[in-house]
Amino acid sequence: MIGKLTGTLIEKNPPEVLLDVHGVGYEVQVPMSTFYNLPGLGEKVSLLTHFIVREDAQLLYGFATPQERQTFRELIKVSGVGPRTALSVLSGMGADDLAQAVTLQEAGRLVKVPGIGKKTAERLLLELKGKLGDAIGGSGAAAQIKSDAQGDILQALVALGYSDKEATASLKALPADVGVSEGIKLALKGLTK
Repeated sequence: MIGKLTGTLIEKNPPEVLLDVHGVGYEVQVPMSTFYNLPGLGEKVSLLTHFIVREDAQLLYGFATPQERQTFRELIKVSGVGPRTALSVLSGMGADDLAQAVTLQEAGRLVKVPGIGKKTAERLLLELKGKLGDAIGGSGAAAQIKSDAQGDILQALVALGYSDKEATASLKALPADVGVSEGIKLALKGLTK
């Protein structure tokens, strides 16, 4: 319903800001990544918003970029992740970092965010895979195939009992165009040396 607000910044109380839009003050919750990039008090600001209506409250969340807002929307679709947790994730790691962690299936990076345990991190990795875009670099289908293959290889190594750190280190030694099954074989050879 409310997609964007443009007005004067009146108050900053992390993670909430108060925005005056033509005489109406809107309390908007923002992730710290947006909060740090806000102008000074009394200056004009534009925020993309996501409006949530609950039985006991109407809440407005604001974001500096379309990518942040879209990431927030994907996060709150995950079972067990509410707006507060989604805001915490975006505050603990930016949208790009989250997309990269999901692409590489790095649960260890998500667990570092306050409020995210191992099970929630694994659920996020599973449910967000392929929804946040390619954050590893490169372009087109080849980069997506490479990142999907690397993510699958990483996931297989972790399932076999290797730590995230060991599995990620073994990925760096693999050729760029390696397939999943061949990549697992090569990674296992490297890890057993």
